[in-house]
Amino acid sequence: MIALSASYSDPLIIFISLVAILIIGAVLLLKRIRQPYIIGYILVGAVLGQSGFGLIDDTTTINHLGEIGIILLLFFIGMEINLPDFIKQWKVAAVGTSLQVLLSIGFLLAVGYLFNWQIQRSIILGFVIALSSSAVIIKLLSDKKLTNTRIGKNVLSILLMQDIIIVPLLIISALLGGQKGSPKEILLNLIGGAIIILALVYIYKNRSIKLPFSKAIEKDHELQVFLAILFCFGGALGASIFGLSPALGAFVGGMIMHASKATHWIFDTLNSFRILFVAVFFISVGLQLDFSFILDHIWPILVVLLCVYITNHLINSFILRLFSCSWPESILGGALLAQIGELSFLIITAAYSMNIVESYSYKFAISLISLTLIISPFWISLSEYFIALYEKKKHKES
Repeated sequence: MIALSASYSDPLIIFISLVAILIIGAVLLLKRIRQPYIIGYILVGAVLGQSGFGLIDDTTTINHLGEIGIILLLFFIGMEINLPDFIKQWKVAAVGTSLQVLLSIGFLLAVGYLFNWQIQRSIILGFVIALSSSAVIIKLLSDKKLTNTRIGKNVLSILLMQDIIIVPLLIISALLGGQKGSPKEILLNLIGGAIIILALVYIYKNRSIKLPFSKAIEKDHELQVFLAILFCFGGALGASIFGLSPALGAFVGGMIMHASKATHWIFDTLNSFRILFVAVFFISVGLQLDFSFILDHIWPILVVLLCVYITNHLINSFILRLFSCSWPESILGGALLAQIGELSFLIITAAYSMNIVESYSYKFAISLISLTLIISPFWISLSEYFIALYEKKKHKES
């Protein structure tokens, strides 16, 4: 009886129960107002963190678990990609993403010139605001049944290209921080990149891949779990061996799974893990929010937040309009891509560790990214409202 009563007072059990209660409460509230659960995860992290009730001190462990969430997230994104269809969208993906990055860097260089920033800082912050959130947008596209529409496919192609270019952006960030890779490291990067390209070319040419023992595996749930984990984390491990992003390796592993036509049982097998670890990732984001910092710098943050949304919205609307989308479609697509994405945390964290940005810029960027993720659904809803008004007015005039 003593042992039983002690187990009930275990701080870890109490903590897990508290987290579950907070998440359920936040998710139920967000479900009523039709907003993505990611917002709830960030807010729960903020409440539990040092600027909230201070219930979590070991942020390092949480961040490691969050990294697993990113790997699983990219693995599932990879499983949703039909490579031949993606290749058909290469123009909007490549040109759109390139323009987004270049225009974002140009905007931050202009801002940096006014405030006398170092060029490295302006470029890094340009990288940060150029990336949108796959986690938020894919969920919203699915909820709004826009995934298979023209605008949905264009937005997805841009998102996927952004996920791919995170690796070169991190490499450029390291170079800006003065970290020059040794010849061995550069050679490993090139070999890893070549292997990934060859794998993608093979998938594109063959259209499908047959997994060994596929029939036996399809009927064995336990083997399914470990095979899916092998492709997800094996891909991440393989990429990291070559000095590439583990998330990119998991992403390619997901594309291989899609080509094997095994996505239906993998989704059922790993989806619970994905939900758990992605939630942990966004909780780790919330843990880094400093409410006192936000309150002390509320006006600069709000001004930059508005500038980021307007800039990203206009840039992406212009890009989508270039590729034959109508103005209403382009404006909606611009709204979907206007926030700053979760992968931007990787860039700003790397920049902070290399002293490219100082503590103020790091906290400012973390606050900005988190707030754009929270506000994004409301910005999209507001854009949809004005688009509906415009189309209603146009219909009356005709």
